[in-house]
Amino acid sequence: MTADGSYHHGNLRAALLERAEAVLAASGAEGLSLRGLARDLGVSHAAPSRHFRDRRALLDALAVSGFTTLNARLRSAATDGADGPVEARLAELGRAYVDFAVGHTALLDLMFTAKHADDSSAELRELGRESLLIVARLLEAGQRTGAVRPGDPVRLAQVAFSTVHGLALLAVASLLDDTPLSEATELALEVLLAGLRPGR
Repeated sequence: MTADGSYHHGNLRAALLERAEAVLAASGAEGLSLRGLARDLGVSHAAPSRHFRDRRALLDALAVSGFTTLNARLRSAATDGADGPVEARLAELGRAYVDFAVGHTALLDLMFTAKHADDSSAELRELGRESLLIVARLLEAGQRTGAVRPGDPVRLAQVAFSTVHGLALLAVASLLDDTPLSEATELALEVLLAGLRPGR
């Protein structure tokens, strides 16, 4: 958006998604409407329909955008220090997920709801699956070097996700009491990584 409130051609879709995520965080999905977004952004009521045919299309686009962002963060964490220890990269993956989940709670809820809907798009299902596969591929790399216990990498990735996702849910619900999130995250990762090591 420019200083005078107008949009350069092609930027309205991104602005709609950005504003939609803010409304989602503040009011939930029920607070979202194309007319409301148009009003918030100072454009005509018809303008959003050029990018989203209806409210459902907007919610699906938000979910796709969320998974795209999450996957980029996970991929970056998995590949940073690609020559370094797999455990360190797995820990970075865990931190990246907790950071995203706590910072985008409403969006993450929408992402998983949309992905598991009976009529979810192939794109959305593929993006959701990719989140899991990013972790599974790193676990498989760790298995090849003997750093990670044997087993189906996808199932191990599901367990890893359950650990960090559960921690994020506790943090969002203020159920960690006086334990700082950073400390809880590091302890959870320490326990998780210990469990992923091969038995001695």
